[in-house]
Amino acid sequence: MNPAATTTQPWVLGPDRHGQTVWIAGEHCVGATDRMPAFTLPCPDATIEPGRINAHTHLYSGLVPFDMPPPSPPPENFLQILQRLWWRLDRALDGATLRAAARYYIAEALLAGTTTLIDHHESPHFIDGSLDLLADACEELGIRALLGYGASERNGGAAEADAGLQECARLVRGRAASSTALRGAVAIHASFTVSDATLRRAGRLCRDLGAPLHIHLAEDRSDVADAQRRGYAGPLQRLVALEVPLENAILAHGVCLSVAEAAAATAAGAWLVHNPRSNRNNRVGYASALHANPRVALGSDGFPARMEDEVAALAPADRARVAERHRAAARLNSALFGIPFAAALPAAPGCAADFRVVDAAGVRHVVVGGRLVVRDRRLLTADPAEIRAAAATAARDLWARMATAASPG
Repeated sequence: MNPAATTTQPWVLGPDRHGQTVWIAGEHCVGATDRMPAFTLPCPDATIEPGRINAHTHLYSGLVPFDMPPPSPPPENFLQILQRLWWRLDRALDGATLRAAARYYIAEALLAGTTTLIDHHESPHFIDGSLDLLADACEELGIRALLGYGASERNGGAAEADAGLQECARLVRGRAASSTALRGAVAIHASFTVSDATLRRAGRLCRDLGAPLHIHLAEDRSDVADAQRRGYAGPLQRLVALEVPLENAILAHGVCLSVAEAAAATAAGAWLVHNPRSNRNNRVGYASALHANPRVALGSDGFPARMEDEVAALAPADRARVAERHRAAARLNSALFGIPFAAALPAAPGCAADFRVVDAAGVRHVVVGGRLVVRDRRLLTADPAEIRAAAATAARDLWARMATAASPG
C-alpha cells in the first residue's frame, strides 16, 4: 500500500538512522500499537525531521526563475525596486499566470521538504477569486497553507483595498472554514500603502473573523517615515493606535524595528518573520533587532522555499539559534491550525503528521497531513514536467505583459 492519499489505518514512517519511527493515522501522529501497520516506509540511512515551515512568502513570484527580465533603469532604492519590478509583476498577473506560478512554487517547496507556506498575495487586476485559485493549487499538490490577499490602495485607492479585504473574508468564511490544511488571514500589503481607514477596517475584520493579520512591517525606512508623516512614532505604533489586533499577527521583515519595538510586538501576541535573503536582495539591511526574540520564524518573501538557504543567509549568531526559529514556526503553525506541530522528534500523539526524510543527497520523502506527497524525490500529486512546462509558457506571457504594465501614479 502507498498512502499517497490520507488513510485512517495506521502506517509507519521509519525507522530512520537514529531508530526513530512515526506512527501516522489520518492526518495526525498516533502512538505505536501492536497492530500490523497498513504500510511501512523505512529509511535506515536517512533522518526523519518535522517538515519545514515558510512563515512568509509570495506564491505569485513562482515564475521568477524563468528568466525574469531585470528592471530598467536599475533601481537605486527600495521603493524603486517595488515600483520597477514587483509592482509591475503583480499588476501583470492574471488567472493563468498566477496558477502556473503557484503550482511551480508549491511543487518546488514540497520537493525541498517545506510542508507549510504562509502566503501573502497581490494581483491588483485579478483580486476576486485569486485566493481560491491559490487554494486549488495547494490542495491539488498537497501542501498546508495560510492564504491572504495583501490589501493596498497603491493602484485603485480605497476601492482596491476594500476588494482585497473582501477577498480575505470570503476565503476565511468559505473553504478555509471547512479545511484542516487551509487557513485564511486578513492581509495588508504594507502600512505605507494604505490609509488609517483601511487599517481600521482590517482590524475590525480580524476581530469579526477571528483571523490573524499578515503584513509587511518596517521592511524599509520608507515605512517608518510614512508612519511618522502621519503622526505616529512608527508603523507598529500606528497599528496599535488604530486598534489592529496583534494577537497571532504575522509581521514580516521588521528590519527597522528596535529591540524594544520587537519585544512589544511579541508581548502583544504577534509573530515576527525574518527574511534574510530578500532583505539582502532588496538592500534594506539586516533585521538585527530580532536576534534574541523567541517569537521569530523564518520566511523567504518569495524566494524559493528551500529553508536551508534562508538559514545560510543568517548572521552567524542567528544561525546558532536556528532550532529556536524552527520551534517558533511550529508554535505559529499550532496557533494558526489549532493542532500541535512538532519542532523535533519524537512527535507526541495528536501532532500534525507533517514530516520530511533527509539523507546525504537531500530530501527523499515528504508527508503532509498524513499524506505521502514526495517519495524517493518524486512528487506523487502531480507531474513535475507538466508543471515546469506550463510555468515556462506562462512566464513568457507574464514578462511580455509586465513590460507594458504602467508604473503607479
